[in-house]
Amino acid sequence: MTRYVFASRTAWPIDEFLRRRARLPGEWITLTDKSDLNASLLAAFAPRYVFFPHWSFIVPQSILESHECVCFHMTDVPFGRGGSPLQNLLSRGFGGTKLSALRMTQELDGGPVYTKQPLELWGSADDIFRRAASVTMDILEWMVANEPAPVPQCGEPTVFPRRKPEQSAIPLSGANEQLYDHIRMLDAEGYPHAFAEIGEWRLEFTGAAIDGEAVTAKVKFSKSPPKA
Repeated sequence: MTRYVFASRTAWPIDEFLRRRARLPGEWITLTDKSDLNASLLAAFAPRYVFFPHWSFIVPQSILESHECVCFHMTDVPFGRGGSPLQNLLSRGFGGTKLSALRMTQELDGGPVYTKQPLELWGSADDIFRRAASVTMDILEWMVANEPAPVPQCGEPTVFPRRKPEQSAIPLSGANEQLYDHIRMLDAEGYPHAFAEIGEWRLEFTGAAIDGEAVTAKVKFSKSPPKA
Protein backbone atom coordinates (compact mmCIF):
# COMPACT_ATOMS: atom_id res chain seq x y z
CA MET A 1 0.00 0.00 0.00
CA THR A 2 1.32 3.43 -0.94
CA ARG A 3 2.04 5.72 1.99
CA TYR A 4 1.70 9.49 2.34
CA VAL A 5 2.33 12.18 4.94
CA PHE A 6 0.11 15.23 5.49
CA ALA A 7 1.86 17.93 7.55
CA SER A 8 0.09 21.18 8.48
CA ARG A 9 0.06 23.55 11.43
CA THR A 10 -3.34 25.19 10.89
CA ALA A 11 -6.97 24.11 11.08
CA TRP A 12 -7.98 25.13 7.53
CA PRO A 13 -6.11 22.38 5.63
CA ILE A 14 -6.36 19.88 8.48
CA ASP A 15 -10.17 20.16 8.61
CA GLU A 16 -10.44 19.77 4.82
CA PHE A 17 -8.08 16.79 4.86
CA LEU A 18 -10.12 15.04 7.56
CA ARG A 19 -13.32 15.76 5.64
CA ARG A 20 -11.96 13.97 2.56
CA ARG A 21 -9.76 11.35 4.24
CA ALA A 22 -12.17 8.44 3.71
CA ARG A 23 -11.94 8.70 -0.06
CA LEU A 24 -8.15 8.98 -0.25
CA PRO A 25 -6.26 5.83 -1.23
CA GLY A 26 -3.25 4.53 0.66
CA GLU A 27 -1.99 4.83 4.21
CA TRP A 28 -1.59 8.28 5.75
CA ILE A 29 -0.04 9.86 8.80
CA THR A 30 -0.62 13.47 9.86
CA LEU A 31 1.91 15.82 11.45
CA THR A 32 0.73 19.02 13.13
CA ASP A 33 3.79 20.36 14.95
CA LYS A 34 7.41 21.09 14.12
CA SER A 35 8.53 18.50 16.66
CA ASP A 36 6.55 15.80 14.79
CA LEU A 37 8.76 16.14 11.69
CA ASN A 38 11.20 13.37 12.46
CA ALA A 39 13.70 12.08 9.91
CA SER A 40 13.74 8.61 11.47
CA LEU A 41 9.94 8.36 11.39
CA LEU A 42 9.84 9.38 7.72
CA ALA A 43 12.61 6.95 6.82
CA ALA A 44 10.72 4.07 8.43
CA PHE A 45 7.37 5.09 6.93
CA ALA A 46 8.84 5.62 3.42
CA PRO A 47 6.10 7.90 2.02
CA ARG A 48 5.53 8.50 -1.69
CA TYR A 49 4.86 12.19 -0.98
CA VAL A 50 5.16 14.43 2.05
CA PHE A 51 2.57 17.20 1.64
CA PHE A 52 3.12 20.49 3.52
CA PRO A 53 0.04 22.75 3.20
CA HIS A 54 0.34 25.87 5.39
CA TRP A 55 3.34 24.52 7.29
CA SER A 56 5.65 27.60 7.59
CA PHE A 57 8.48 25.84 9.43
CA ILE A 58 11.86 25.18 7.83
CA VAL A 59 12.11 21.59 6.58
CA PRO A 60 15.63 20.16 7.07
CA GLN A 61 17.67 19.67 3.92
CA SER A 62 18.18 16.00 4.77
CA ILE A 63 14.39 15.44 4.56
CA LEU A 64 14.10 17.40 1.30
CA GLU A 65 16.79 15.22 -0.23
CA SER A 66 15.38 11.92 1.07
CA HIS A 67 11.68 12.43 0.27
CA GLU A 68 9.49 14.07 -2.36
CA CYS A 69 8.18 17.03 -0.36
CA VAL A 70 5.36 19.20 -1.74
CA CYS A 71 4.38 22.70 -0.60
CA PHE A 72 1.57 24.99 -1.74
CA HIS A 73 2.25 28.67 -2.41
CA MET A 74 -0.46 31.27 -3.00
CA THR A 75 1.11 32.97 -6.03
CA ASP A 76 1.80 32.31 -9.70
CA VAL A 77 5.49 31.52 -9.14
CA PRO A 78 8.12 32.68 -9.87
CA PHE A 79 6.10 35.83 -9.21
CA GLY A 80 5.50 36.32 -5.50
CA ARG A 81 7.98 33.95 -3.93
CA GLY A 82 8.64 34.68 -0.27
CA GLY A 83 6.62 35.55 2.80
CA SER A 84 3.07 36.73 3.51
CA PRO A 85 1.79 36.01 -0.01
CA LEU A 86 -1.90 36.72 0.71
CA GLN A 87 -1.22 40.05 2.41
CA ASN A 88 1.25 41.09 -0.28
CA LEU A 89 -1.25 40.26 -3.02
CA LEU A 90 -4.19 42.10 -1.45
CA SER A 91 -2.10 45.15 -0.55
CA ARG A 92 -1.18 45.32 -4.26
CA GLY A 93 -4.81 45.15 -5.36
CA PHE A 94 -4.99 41.57 -6.71
CA GLY A 95 -8.44 40.00 -6.92
CA GLY A 96 -7.23 36.52 -7.86
CA THR A 97 -4.09 34.41 -7.94
CA LYS A 98 -2.85 30.88 -8.55
CA LEU A 99 -2.21 28.24 -5.92
CA SER A 100 1.07 26.62 -6.99
CA ALA A 101 2.05 23.12 -5.89
CA LEU A 102 5.85 22.93 -5.76
CA ARG A 103 8.47 20.32 -5.08
CA MET A 104 10.34 21.71 -2.10
CA THR A 105 14.01 22.51 -2.52
CA GLN A 106 16.60 24.44 -0.54
CA GLU A 107 15.61 27.56 -2.54
CA LEU A 108 12.53 29.06 -0.88
CA ASP A 109 9.51 28.68 -3.20
CA GLY A 110 11.94 28.03 -6.05
CA GLY A 111 11.27 24.36 -6.76
CA PRO A 112 9.66 22.88 -9.87
CA VAL A 113 5.89 23.10 -10.27
CA TYR A 114 3.43 20.18 -10.33
CA THR A 115 0.41 22.34 -11.15
CA LYS A 116 -1.17 25.76 -10.65
CA GLN A 117 -4.86 26.23 -9.93
CA PRO A 118 -6.94 29.45 -9.82
CA LEU A 119 -7.75 30.94 -6.42
CA GLU A 120 -10.14 33.85 -5.90
CA LEU A 121 -9.25 36.43 -3.24
CA TRP A 122 -12.64 37.80 -2.15
CA GLY A 123 -13.71 37.76 1.50
CA SER A 124 -11.70 37.78 4.70
CA ALA A 125 -8.34 36.11 5.10
CA ASP A 126 -10.16 33.29 6.89
CA ASP A 127 -12.50 32.86 3.90
CA ILE A 128 -9.55 32.77 1.51
CA PHE A 129 -7.55 30.28 3.57
CA ARG A 130 -10.57 27.95 3.69
CA ARG A 131 -10.95 28.26 -0.07
CA ALA A 132 -7.24 27.59 -0.52
CA ALA A 133 -7.54 24.48 1.66
CA SER A 134 -10.21 23.11 -0.66
CA VAL A 135 -8.09 23.79 -3.76
CA THR A 136 -5.09 22.24 -1.99
CA MET A 137 -7.00 19.02 -1.43
CA ASP A 138 -8.13 19.00 -5.07
CA ILE A 139 -4.47 19.17 -6.08
CA LEU A 140 -3.44 16.57 -3.53
CA GLU A 141 -6.04 14.08 -4.78
CA TRP A 142 -4.95 14.71 -8.37
CA MET A 143 -1.28 14.17 -7.50
CA VAL A 144 -1.97 10.93 -5.65
CA ALA A 145 -3.92 9.63 -8.65
CA ASN A 146 -1.53 10.82 -11.39
CA GLU A 147 1.95 11.23 -9.84
CA PRO A 148 2.88 14.13 -12.16
CA ALA A 149 6.46 15.14 -12.90
CA PRO A 150 7.16 18.71 -11.74
CA VAL A 151 8.32 21.30 -14.30
CA PRO A 152 11.03 23.91 -13.55
CA GLN A 153 9.83 27.46 -13.00
CA CYS A 154 10.31 29.86 -15.91
CA GLY A 155 10.83 33.62 -15.71
CA GLU A 156 12.44 36.23 -13.50
CA PRO A 157 11.53 35.74 -9.82
CA THR A 158 9.70 38.43 -7.88
CA VAL A 159 10.17 38.00 -4.12
CA PHE A 160 7.65 39.27 -1.57
CA PRO A 161 8.96 40.52 1.80
CA ARG A 162 7.56 38.87 4.91
CA ARG A 163 5.33 41.37 6.68
CA LYS A 164 6.00 42.48 10.25
CA PRO A 165 3.34 42.88 12.97
CA GLU A 166 3.71 46.67 13.07
CA GLN A 167 2.64 46.80 9.41
CA SER A 168 -0.86 45.82 10.56
CA ALA A 169 -1.41 49.41 11.75
CA ILE A 170 -4.35 51.08 9.96
CA PRO A 171 -3.03 53.33 7.15
CA LEU A 172 -3.50 57.04 7.77
CA SER A 173 -4.59 57.76 4.19
CA GLY A 174 -5.70 56.03 1.01
CA ALA A 175 -8.85 54.89 -0.80
CA ASN A 176 -11.77 53.12 0.88
CA GLU A 177 -10.92 49.93 -1.01
CA GLN A 178 -7.39 49.97 0.37
CA LEU A 179 -8.64 50.29 3.94
CA TYR A 180 -11.12 47.45 3.37
CA ASP A 181 -8.38 45.22 1.91
CA HIS A 182 -6.04 46.07 4.79
CA ILE A 183 -8.56 44.93 7.41
CA ARG A 184 -9.75 41.79 5.62
CA MET A 185 -6.27 40.55 4.64
CA LEU A 186 -5.41 40.23 8.35
CA ASP A 187 -8.76 38.83 9.49
CA ALA A 188 -7.82 35.24 10.34
CA GLU A 189 -6.83 33.31 13.41
CA GLY A 190 -3.12 33.57 14.18
CA TYR A 191 -2.57 36.79 12.23
CA PRO A 192 -1.98 40.25 13.76
CA HIS A 193 -5.29 42.02 13.11
CA ALA A 194 -5.45 45.51 11.68
CA PHE A 195 -5.12 47.96 14.56
CA ALA A 196 -4.91 51.58 15.65
CA GLU A 197 -3.67 53.03 18.93
CA ILE A 198 -5.41 55.97 20.60
CA GLY A 199 -3.87 57.00 23.90
CA GLU A 200 -3.94 53.97 26.20
CA TRP A 201 -6.27 52.05 23.91
CA ARG A 202 -5.49 49.57 21.16
CA LEU A 203 -8.30 49.07 18.65
CA GLU A 204 -8.33 45.87 16.58
CA PHE A 205 -10.55 45.63 13.49
CA THR A 206 -12.22 42.54 11.95
CA GLY A 207 -15.32 41.71 9.91
CA ALA A 208 -14.81 44.47 7.36
CA ALA A 209 -17.44 45.37 4.78
CA ILE A 210 -17.48 48.09 2.13
CA ASP A 211 -20.55 49.92 0.84
CA GLY A 212 -19.90 52.82 -1.48
CA GLU A 213 -18.04 55.51 0.44
CA ALA A 214 -18.13 53.70 3.80
CA VAL A 215 -16.08 50.89 5.33
CA THR A 216 -17.55 49.23 8.41
CA ALA A 217 -15.87 46.76 10.77
CA LYS A 218 -16.08 45.24 14.22
CA VAL A 219 -13.70 46.81 16.72
CA LYS A 220 -12.17 45.42 19.91
CA PHE A 221 -10.78 47.81 22.53
CA SER A 222 -7.97 46.73 24.83
CA LYS A 223 -5.21 48.45 26.74
CA SER A 224 -2.12 49.11 24.63
CA PRO A 225 0.96 47.21 25.80
CA PRO A 226 3.45 49.42 27.61
CA LYS A 227 6.09 51.03 25.43
CA ALA A 228 9.60 49.56 25.73
